[in-house]
Amino acid sequence: MAGMMDSGGGRRGGPWSKAVWGTAALVLLLPLVAMQFTEEVAWDLADFIIFGAMLACACGAYELAARATGNKAYRAAVGVALAAAFVLVWMNLAVGIIGNEENPANLMYGGVLAVGVIGAMIARFQPHGMGRAMVATALAQALVAVIAMVAGLGYTFMLTGFFVALWLISARLFWKAAREQAHAGAAP
Repeated sequence: MAGMMDSGGGRRGGPWSKAVWGTAALVLLLPLVAMQFTEEVAWDLADFIIFGAMLACACGAYELAARATGNKAYRAAVGVALAAAFVLVWMNLAVGIIGNEENPANLMYGGVLAVGVIGAMIARFQPHGMGRAMVATALAQALVAVIAMVAGLGYTFMLTGFFVALWLISARLFWKAAREQAHAGAAP
């Protein structure tokens, strides 16, 4: 994230950091609480470990981005992208998006995430390139739906639209961060 540092970067344990990790802890406890009231939620230790690891990865990635820049638009863009990726993975593990969680067609969503990750690396995490990477991710998300539809595997138009919208919102926020960075660099 070279070149991304500006005022506000590098802070440790700020209020947003505490809020992110605190929210993650509460979200991890929700299934445990739900299990006390309904048999519809029946998690075992592996479920909690996987969910906890996913939360730790998402929160850790956000923490790295938050420490690298004080740009609020960039932080928001990272937050939206991480939330979209988190929900996409969790849905696939829990119930599957195409058919059920055991349908191998759901592995195509790994390609969607790969587009975002590879795009981010190519962009070197710079905001303008990250915006492009998120647009490519949105297109990959839509392509999975088209492939599923053509193959007769079934898909959810609304769910695809939801994820495409999240990737595009993230792209817009990254581009806003790029404009803000350009203006800050142009100022004497």
